[in-house]
Amino acid sequence: MDFSGSKRTPFPGLACAAQCRCRSRRQFLDGAPLAASGGAITVPISRLIPHPFIYRRFTAFVYGRGNRQPVSNVSKKEKHDEESSQEAEIRAGAAGHQKSDILIVKDDNFKREFVCLVTGAASGIGRATALAMAANGVSVAALDMDEAGGKETAALAKKMGGRVQFIKTDLTSDADIESAVRESAKLGGIKFLANIAGLQHIDAIENFPMAKYDLMQAIMLRAPFYLSKLVIPRIRKTKNGFGAIGNMTSIHAHICTMNKPVYNITKFGLRGLSQSIAAEGQGKIRSFSVSTGFIKTPLATKQIPDQARQRGITEEEVVVDVMLGKSRVKEMMNPVEVANLFVFGFSKHGKYLDGSDLLFDGGVVKTY
Repeated sequence: MDFSGSKRTPFPGLACAAQCRCRSRRQFLDGAPLAASGGAITVPISRLIPHPFIYRRFTAFVYGRGNRQPVSNVSKKEKHDEESSQEAEIRAGAAGHQKSDILIVKDDNFKREFVCLVTGAASGIGRATALAMAANGVSVAALDMDEAGGKETAALAKKMGGRVQFIKTDLTSDADIESAVRESAKLGGIKFLANIAGLQHIDAIENFPMAKYDLMQAIMLRAPFYLSKLVIPRIRKTKNGFGAIGNMTSIHAHICTMNKPVYNITKFGLRGLSQSIAAEGQGKIRSFSVSTGFIKTPLATKQIPDQARQRGITEEEVVVDVMLGKSRVKEMMNPVEVANLFVFGFSKHGKYLDGSDLLFDGGVVKTY
């Protein structure tokens, strides 16, 4: 999506629970990932958000920084300082690489000799999960199509004292998936798999392009199934034979909203995959899903203008009324907070989390 000539631009700092890991052109917010894989473009934030008032008003609401009142009589320097601070907050939230925010668990299986595969690891929740598991002492195989982002994740882990190996992987290719598992096994015994990669397309069923349907099914459902099929025998061969597979789902694994039919289908499917693995795992190879609402990363911006156009509302109304409208907690989660759910699920404290779902949605699904 090209925003350079648009006067109405999507707001930064949002992402749906599933992170876009398709093979399209990757864009950046001053270095923070905006869209998915395949090369890097640096897009100045001034080009993406040409209306500072709208930007400040929106981010103040999303990030829980007070009410959404117009800002007036503010000096240019104060405006610049405020915008710079908010941009830094978005980038920090998207990166999820503050070690102090990571849940650290003492666990006999959290050792460098054991490996966790993470898909979509070049940005957003995937990156945060890779870093969180590395910070807990596990060797991480970071799978993604975006080489620059994947190597950046590895570099961030190294600064924390963790170990992340980037493996360029096209999740639509069986050969790539098989190779990624073999390369991951060179790091140690595979114990954990986090299926996080995903993408979004907004359209009604009658207009939905089947090529996009096939791509979403391949990345978001077939690849997790095939990765699980390949790693389960390897988990069994590790010391004690215990391990876990976590799948990134969404509130859309519980409820369905309009114009997201394939996203809804794949997320319900991932819950079914989690329960199927649990049914066959005999309590030693566990599986669980993680369901959240929208997360503070830039990867949801692509769906805002589409939602606005199809619903006949403004982009701000999409965020306020659609994304956060049903949430009782009027603030979005950070990627690292989602990553901590995977850490908990993979740890000894998740012993009885088997076939179940961690629903952290601010009350969207269970309250009325």
